[in-house]
Amino acid sequence: MIQLNNSRSVQVNISAESGDMGILSNHVPSIEQLRPGPIEIIEESGPTKKFFLAGGFAVVQPDSNLSINAVEGFPLEDFSADAVKSQIAEAQKIAAGTGSEQDIAEAKIELEVLESLQAAMK
Repeated sequence: MIQLNNSRSVQVNISAESGDMGILSNHVPSIEQLRPGPIEIIEESGPTKKFFLAGGFAVVQPDSNLSINAVEGFPLEDFSADAVKSQIAEAQKIAAGTGSEQDIAEAKIELEVLESLQAAMK
């Protein structure tokens, strides 16, 4: 679980379905659906924090507060590039195989998430 209540951020970069976007203070209130991808939190002081979300929603309130709701979110540094590469290869085999329709559909979703994760790690 990621919880950053009351952190003072200069900017938050998100991967929205409508495209990548940066959210600054006084951003227009909005609701954005998030696609699998990174979020980057640039704070007033301290290091930039990077996380990978499997999807979710970002809500910018009229008072400039940002809420990000996601089922899964992990610090980007928790992932191994080699493990992700290996999982991509396995998902590609299943997606291109002759398995059940459900197995192929699940592998394609897994592949989309893993490729987004791999791109975020570069």
